[in-house]
Amino acid sequence: MRAAVFHRAEAALTIEQVPEPRIGAGDLMIAVKCCGICGSDLHMADVHGPEGGMRPLPAGTVMGHEFCGEVVEVGREAGAKWKVGDRVTALPFIGCGHCQPCLSGMGHRCATVRYTGLGDLPGGYAEYLRVGANEALLLPPGVDWRLGALVEPLAVGLHAVHVARIAPGERVLIMGAGPIGLAAAMWARHYGAQHVVVSDKVSARLELAMKMGATATVNAGVEDVVGACKRAAGGRADVILECIGVPGTQQLAMDYAPSNGRIVIVGVCMAPDTVLPPKAISKELQINYVFMYRKRDFEITIELMDQGRIDASPLLSAVVGFDAFPSAFTSLKTDKSACKVLLEPA
Repeated sequence: MRAAVFHRAEAALTIEQVPEPRIGAGDLMIAVKCCGICGSDLHMADVHGPEGGMRPLPAGTVMGHEFCGEVVEVGREAGAKWKVGDRVTALPFIGCGHCQPCLSGMGHRCATVRYTGLGDLPGGYAEYLRVGANEALLLPPGVDWRLGALVEPLAVGLHAVHVARIAPGERVLIMGAGPIGLAAAMWARHYGAQHVVVSDKVSARLELAMKMGATATVNAGVEDVVGACKRAAGGRADVILECIGVPGTQQLAMDYAPSNGRIVIVGVCMAPDTVLPPKAISKELQINYVFMYRKRDFEITIELMDQGRIDASPLLSAVVGFDAFPSAFTSLKTDKSACKVLLEPA
């Protein structure tokens, strides 16, 4: 089968013929219909050595964890629920399926978990993909292939908003208008935030934020974020979601927050960072870090997509085939105006 293969840091991906994956008794084989490029993939493709606790990708890795596809083979223990022809997405890992984390929808905490597209298991930048039957979710008719590939990043934003405990009428500031920040804006508005202010330094991303639920935007490169937020929302944000993940942004979130404010750190900073604790202490800030999502986040996302109650289509910037995929992947490392680019293998 064809796949986009990583060989070394900062080198372009190459399209190659690689062996098709083999499934286990509790697995499904899917023909990949769409797979999105994630910012973490872009970062991992440039890691030369251990950085922020992350290991470099092994040569020969097939990345891609934002995928959906059609079931073409069913493991012998998965036939009670799944059949050939089912349209699915899946959480991008395979757990044991029997432990408490797996059974509670938190399979990423399984002691034997293997992650998809990060060196453990081949990912979705390929024609075929192995997924766990326990991690798979059915896509209803109202969720097409392209929307199906957006379920995973939307679930990240949904989990962050759940952790933030946003109440109707609250003011929310979202730092960073990348795909996750935009997803968080959509969910914050959906769950009743009266004001959703999004800050970024890229004008195109700010324009997109207004289509994804923002009630106001702030160009952090030229405007005072706190002052602009006060003008737009009538005060400092009750809740701040930090969706940038570079050194210094956690401290900025503390600076922006009001006394007794809530901060959720969503962006993954891969480099050492420094914060000034007295600022957080004197304000008595509540600070949460979030990691991935729960299976229920996928289920909610799929259901609301199918019902037309959320619209993630503005996130889509481009759809490419294998021939254009390596250059599209490389371009996203520097092109901050683009948002979500999808690979369609066929």
